[in-house]
Amino acid sequence: MFEIKTSGAPEAIGPYVQGVNLGNMVITSGQLPINPETKVMVEDVAEQTTQSLKNALAIIKEAGLDAKNIVKTTVFVKDLNDFARVNKAYEAFFKEHGAAFPARSCVEVARLPLDAKVEIEVIAFR
Repeated sequence: MFEIKTSGAPEAIGPYVQGVNLGNMVITSGQLPINPETKVMVEDVAEQTTQSLKNALAIIKEAGLDAKNIVKTTVFVKDLNDFARVNKAYEAFFKEHGAAFPARSCVEVARLPLDAKVEIEVIAFR
């Protein structure tokens, strides 16, 4: 197992790594929608969804993979009333990258770190 570290995604805010490379499989930690350049998290849930996916993509790219390699995502949302907006941004992201939709779980949670509205983790396969 090898730690993945990239400046293309926000640094971990706790005792964990951005992702791990297991050879044929890459697993990211949950990605908050923080822009790694500005360190800012936008308010809009659709933009948060896109940023979380961009952050996860930066991590798997560091391991030599791209969006087409993503086989599973887990989407954590603070409010399932945002489900349609999250889905629209999620769909646009994968279409933009020419990738098939991966398997996915989506769960509502009571609260996310830094009061984010969305957090997304991915599993990619080589």
